[in-house]
Amino acid sequence: MSKVDAMVNPSPDYVKRLVDAALSSEAVLTIFARCKVHYDGRAKSELGPGDRVIIIKPDGAFLIHQNRKREPVNWQPPGSFVTLEERGDILVLRSVRRKPKEVLEVELEDVYLVSVFKAEDYEELALTGSEAEMAEMIFNNPGLIEPGFRPLFREKDIGHGIVDILGRDESGNLVVLELKRRKADLHAVSQLKRYVEALKKEYGRVRGILVAPSLTSGAKKLLEKEGLEFKKVEPPKRESSGRGRQTTLL
Repeated sequence: MSKVDAMVNPSPDYVKRLVDAALSSEAVLTIFARCKVHYDGRAKSELGPGDRVIIIKPDGAFLIHQNRKREPVNWQPPGSFVTLEERGDILVLRSVRRKPKEVLEVELEDVYLVSVFKAEDYEELALTGSEAEMAEMIFNNPGLIEPGFRPLFREKDIGHGIVDILGRDESGNLVVLELKRRKADLHAVSQLKRYVEALKKEYGRVRGILVAPSLTSGAKKLLEKEGLEFKKVEPPKRESSGRGRQTTLL
């Protein structure tokens, strides 16, 4: 197999061949297609026909992008199992996550381009002063947030997004930390609000704290309006070692 194999307006047989090649050779598969998307897992969702970009990575990560916004409209995490099925005249990409059980299906109505990229990349990204290092610093020194704070999880998937740090305060209340390495803006506050509101439905009392070196004036006003909090923390200047230990939520 060559490094890259691609076809514009491929036949269904060619799509099947390239998908099989990608899945069997641990290559990156990219498909430009008009498709429908069905999700069944912690909730259910349907996405009607539209032109989208589908990316499937060798680790099982499955991403569906629309022509707007940064985040995928649907996705499955690494470790998911991907297959291609034929249902009548329609090809269906199926991604299954076992725990928790989630199924994402994409009906390929019209494929404009399919490509397979045999990528080789063995490097790890090294960042200094990143949000990941901020999280590590807080795990190592929880008192930076407040006395009695106990961080429990890093990058916790709550179904409505990924919480940077989830913990509890000295009174036992659940605390959501949204970390920003630079001045935090309105978008950061909106993220925090969404996570807090989602968790309140299950846990009742939930505090939200935006952690950053500084705030925009708009972010400060919105925080106050929504009853959220701010803690000034500078990102670390040097790389640190070790990772915070995760415990159970309860």
